[in-house]
Order: sequence, then C-alpha cells, then structure tokens
Amino acid sequence: MKDLKVVFMGTPDFSVPILKALIENCNVIGVVTQPDKEVGRNKEIVFSPIKKVALENNINVFQPIKIRTDYMDILKLNPDIIITCAYGQIIPKEILDYPKYKCINVHASLLPKYRGGAPIHHAIINGDKETGITIMYMAPGMDDGDIISQAKVRIRDDETTGELHDELQELGRKLLIETLPSIIEGTNKRIKQNEKEVSFAKIIKKEDEIIDFSKSAIEVYNKIRGLNPFPSAYGILNGKRIKIFKSVIEKNNSNEECGKIIKVEKDELIVKCGIDSIKILELQPEGKKKMDIKEFLNGVKKEDLLNKVFKW
Repeated sequence: MKDLKVVFMGTPDFSVPILKALIENCNVIGVVTQPDKEVGRNKEIVFSPIKKVALENNINVFQPIKIRTDYMDILKLNPDIIITCAYGQIIPKEILDYPKYKCINVHASLLPKYRGGAPIHHAIINGDKETGITIMYMAPGMDDGDIISQAKVRIRDDETTGELHDELQELGRKLLIETLPSIIEGTNKRIKQNEKEVSFAKIIKKEDEIIDFSKSAIEVYNKIRGLNPFPSAYGILNGKRIKIFKSVIEKNNSNEECGKIIKVEKDELIVKCGIDSIKILELQPEGKKKMDIKEFLNGVKKEDLLNKVFKW
C-alpha cells in the first residue's frame, strides 16, 4: 500500500493514531483539519493534534473554514482515496465522488447506532455494554454510508469515556489497516445501514454537563463516568460548581430529598438520587484542583456539608 495516495481528514486526538498508521503504510499526500483556534485571554493560536502530526512529517495541511465550498486544492492533489476520522465538517459530494477508491470514514460506534459527533460519550452515558469501530463509505448524510467492516469491544461497568476513547483509538487504527487491502482489491463488503436501527450521538453541550440528582443512581453514575475526563459532569453546591469525576453506587431506600448530602464521614460523601445514592470519590471544587474525597473532606467542616443539597 506504500504507493496508495491518501488524503486524510481529521482533527482531535482520537484521529492521531490513525493518521500515524497511514503515514507508516501509505503515501499521505495531504491532511485536512479544522482551522486553528484562539485559546485563553492572550488568544494564543493552537493547532489541532492532527495538524501537529502533519507538520512533523512535512505533509501539506489544508484548513478550509467551509469545506463545502473550499475544496479545489484538495482535489488538485488527485488522491487515490480520502480517509476521514472525526474531522468535524460534512464532506461535499464533489469530494466524495472524486477519488478512485472513494472516501471512507472511521467512526467510533457500531453503526447505525450513534451517528454523530459524540458516540463514545453517549455509549457510556446510556450504560451500553458494548461498542466498537465502523469503517464505512462516506455518503452525503451524516454517518449514513455503507458499512465495510466493524469490530466490537466490551464496555466495563466502571469504564470512563477517556479509557474507552483510548481503546477505540487503537482498535480504529488496527481495523483500518486490516480493511484497506480489501478496498483496494475490490473484495470488501458494502452493507446498507438499517435505517430502523439508527440513533444519534449529539455533541455534548454545556447544559448536558449538569447532574440531575432526581435521576436514578445508575443514571447519575453513568453520566459522571461518561463525561470523565472531558467535559466533566458537575453539580451546584452552595452556589458553586463542583465537578465530579468518580463515584460508586450506594443502595439506599431513604426518602430524602434528591441531591441532598445524607452522609459525611472521614472519606465518604454520599448524595441521595431519585433511586439509591452515589458516593463521590473524586471531585474538583470551583477554583481548585482535582482531588480525591478524603483530601476534599480534610479541608471542610462536616456540618457545612451534611444535609446541604446539590442544585441542577
């Protein structure tokens, strides 16, 4: 595959191992990624992780603001195939129809489940037991093209989005390299997605990060690990935001108010949920560093927390 001319489209960390694998196995002639961002008060320009890898390997980088209208420089490279992974824009038909081996996408779910930009988060938030990687032909719609290959992984009951992200990164890299020869040889599968089984994984917004303690403890627990490490779940206590990164479920049949702190001990902080409770293990108070619960409780008075209520 060393002679295969590839244009790669991607943006975040998740895409990095896939681009590196293509650089090792193919001829990557161009990289397309999202425009640079301004970060912080000083508006420091920050490159995407994919741009950094491309520059380190002396690969031409293209950063169209709107690829739907600004794509001619990409076509001029005359790629044999275009491969995308978490790029972040809808690819126009003019690009999809151009390469000899078409455009394929590496997606972090078992399509048709979880089309969209946050499939890993939603798999954990929803308490799924398995997920995986799909290699697919791209189509004009969002993640709705024909499936070429898939690989599954089990989701542990205590797994976080960060941990699953890293596992799927490696699986995506491996599956893509295994699948490419069949695409080039024309022996690959083309499986239509079942539209009756479609679900969507919308991008996590600010309003999705707050914890609703009227939900069951299992739902709260899944949300906490589903948003760990980014963007992180939080509750409001005494008017301040507290991010919660780790918890465990505590069986509890009390009729206390949802969100109420019902137990504060040396290394225990238990909050009542709609059904059962959660014990918080790791958190980050507003304006402070992340810490385990023992460190947090060492710095506060128990009576200042007991019977206080998290708001949402």
